[in-house]
Amino acid sequence: MIKAGIVGATGYTGSELLRILVQHPHVDLAVVTSRSENGMAVAEMFPNLRSYTDICFSEPEASALTDCDVVFFATPHGVAQSMMAEFAGKGVKIIDLSADFRLQDREVWELWYQRTHACPELIESAVYGLPEVNRERITSADLIACPGCYPTAIQLGLLPVLEQGLVDTSRLIADAKSGVSGAGRAANIGALLPECADSFKAYGVSGHRHSPEITQGLSLMAQKSVSITFVPHLVPMIRGIEATLYAELLDPSTPLEDIQTLYEARFRDEPFVDVMPLGSLPDTRSVKGSNYCRIALHRQPESNTLIVVSVIDNLVKGASGQAVQNMNLMFGLDEAAGLLQVPLMP
Repeated sequence: MIKAGIVGATGYTGSELLRILVQHPHVDLAVVTSRSENGMAVAEMFPNLRSYTDICFSEPEASALTDCDVVFFATPHGVAQSMMAEFAGKGVKIIDLSADFRLQDREVWELWYQRTHACPELIESAVYGLPEVNRERITSADLIACPGCYPTAIQLGLLPVLEQGLVDTSRLIADAKSGVSGAGRAANIGALLPECADSFKAYGVSGHRHSPEITQGLSLMAQKSVSITFVPHLVPMIRGIEATLYAELLDPSTPLEDIQTLYEARFRDEPFVDVMPLGSLPDTRSVKGSNYCRIALHRQPESNTLIVVSVIDNLVKGASGQAVQNMNLMFGLDEAAGLLQVPLMP
């Protein structure tokens, strides 16, 4: 059994990690930390876990955490990097769900997150945890930087055409929408029901923290510089992301059916990417509570624009599910272990 710990388990990503790990066939959940809820039974805060675990929240003490085989950080940005020294030389694998190690350029990270990076020496060795791209590197990694939710949906949606050089990389557009759980569990006026219900708005239009991560990932896929216009939106639902992606084809004569064949071939062996039939319109409820990404391709008459629709659950494939998928790969397990939950409908 893999002895696992979670640092910061009271937020939405932390609660999703708990929900997945308490039923994982190869995991012993040993440590669940929260400074504010120290001593409280986890099932008291999350009643859905009653009868699944009797573990209590504890202080994030290094002695207990370094006794684990793997530690997940479901914490705000800056926390994981500040604690890395405590794990040095202890043989503990780290899976960080924050943005602390996602960006390869320290200066870019510090610009977007407005703080000095506390552990720059580990940036280069951190492996970006997008299994569909970095599976081989993930299997031998000691530190995983889990992708953000928007970057996951967008990168998977554009991966095949960028790898094959079929689109203009200077004119990419990502029009993405997320449920309010993406803002986290902390008190936030904008996420209150009276503020977001019956409403729909864009945010981060002048620049969003996920933008450099998206650009970095797409550029690596294309093996050249990529420019993308990314605009996120808040929609009145709890969870889910829908990303509508636009890319200009370099060869206007390329049939959509050929691109469909390309996507099906690229993702054929990926357990959590579902390329739907041409003309499909995947909705967020079709992936709710699951680790799946569903993708569909479209092209309008007389248009040279490829339209890709990509949907994920922001808390699962966009966070905690992908983190567990990475853990499975790191420990040589079945990649889908603990992650085959059927999506919730309605």
